[in-house]
Amino acid sequence: MKIKHMTDPRVRLVLVRHGESRWNVEDRYQGQEDSGLTEAGVAQAEVVAEVLTGRFGSAGLVLSSDLPRARDTAEPYLRRIGGTVREDARLREINVGTWGGRTRAEVAAAHPDDLAAVDGGVDIARGGGETYRQLRKRVWAVLDEAAAEATGTVVVFTHGGPIRVATAEALGVPGPGERAFAPVLNCSYTVIDHGGPDGPHLLVAYNAPTTAGSRSTRVE
Repeated sequence: MKIKHMTDPRVRLVLVRHGESRWNVEDRYQGQEDSGLTEAGVAQAEVVAEVLTGRFGSAGLVLSSDLPRARDTAEPYLRRIGGTVREDARLREINVGTWGGRTRAEVAAAHPDDLAAVDGGVDIARGGGETYRQLRKRVWAVLDEAAAEATGTVVVFTHGGPIRVATAEALGVPGPGERAFAPVLNCSYTVIDHGGPDGPHLLVAYNAPTTAGSRSTRVE
């Protein structure tokens, strides 16, 4: 059954996390680097495409992070709807600087104080890269622009960090409140009805799984 768009001016934002990547499996920080989808990740992308088409139909606007793992996840959905995608670097995962490519254990050994601060809710620039406050600002700017431009449904292929901060922003939860939202599963979807410049925004679904056995990751 398709989800019907509401009769008020809200635009429905469907945020999709990319499929499983190699570094997800290895528990490595990816940030704005990329390790490519695993075989399981490619299969997840096909499944989420079927789910999105069945539940939301053909989106009027499709956006994607320009990182390969997000773009590759979008491809099966684009094939199904005969659509095109607009890539936007602002939808990338948080920049984790020098932590990129390292496992959580390696970061803990090299930078124990920084990792302890992050785990404790202190919003520092991870590996000299980016803070969650900076991430939230750039991601929400894209979603605001999309909601102002589009009608109906916008599907956005992105990453776990952007989905968590977008959810927090939509609900008016100040940073570091995004930590209250569970890490996002590969190829899950989150639905936000964007209420325009004056809001309110409505959270319709968060982290809804589309495949059995999909994983969430503590590392970005």
